[in-house]
Amino acid sequence: MVRLLEKRKRKGNLLVTFTVASFGLHLLTLLLLIIQGLTIRQLSVQKPPTFVQLIDGKPVNNRDELQQKPEAISEFVSKTMISMFNWSGKLPAQNINQATNPKKDLGISIKTPQGGSKKVTTSSWISSFAFSEDFRKGFLGTVAELTPPEVFSSNSSQAILAELNITRTYPPQQIEPGKWRIGIVANLVQKRGDEKQIVTPFNKDIFVQAIDSFDYPITDNLTDLQQAIYATRSDKLEIYEIRELCLTDRYDNLATDGFNRCQNRR
Repeated sequence: MVRLLEKRKRKGNLLVTFTVASFGLHLLTLLLLIIQGLTIRQLSVQKPPTFVQLIDGKPVNNRDELQQKPEAISEFVSKTMISMFNWSGKLPAQNINQATNPKKDLGISIKTPQGGSKKVTTSSWISSFAFSEDFRKGFLGTVAELTPPEVFSSNSSQAILAELNITRTYPPQQIEPGKWRIGIVANLVQKRGDEKQIVTPFNKDIFVQAIDSFDYPITDNLTDLQQAIYATRSDKLEIYEIRELCLTDRYDNLATDGFNRCQNRR
């Protein structure tokens, strides 16, 4: 009888030990799943890495991911401003067929600072995404006021074409980490169907800043316009301010108050 009780007691102890061990393993598994879930969530919301840019063949310090080559900044500014002010009345070509037979640009309506509504070209609207969001809306409204309605005319004799001719680009000057100023000397040339031209000086001090990487959506579901917009943002630079360029002073001596002195003289 005593032996039977001892056997039952041993079996009971083994069962309790097995139960406690199983419970402990379940708790450990649950803890590992929670840690794994938190890790996956952290990776899902983490921004994609910004690739380090090479300067003179040497990598930039990883602590300064906002560094950019001067040539890249100059090219970005020239490309953006030319695309913003080249008005052909045709849609940007997306393939070879559209390059030989471009479609008519119907324009995109934009609210002007005066409260009205005018059109900008599709290329100007796409290029505006190279500007910071707080500056983009107001500047695009100004471009809409400058854009002649004849740009969208179907009558070739009345249509107006425009292009920005940049004659000089000053070397970018870093004003603080991740921010530069670059001056351009250019002319906005508007051509009418009767061969008349209107030339407007376009001398600007352009302020550029580096931007961080951003989430990229699934490319399979992107429209042509969306692809063009994301291509515009792929330079990881944006324009956040544009001022009049004072040509009466040396550009390398211009500071923030140099612009005010130039305006006062004018």
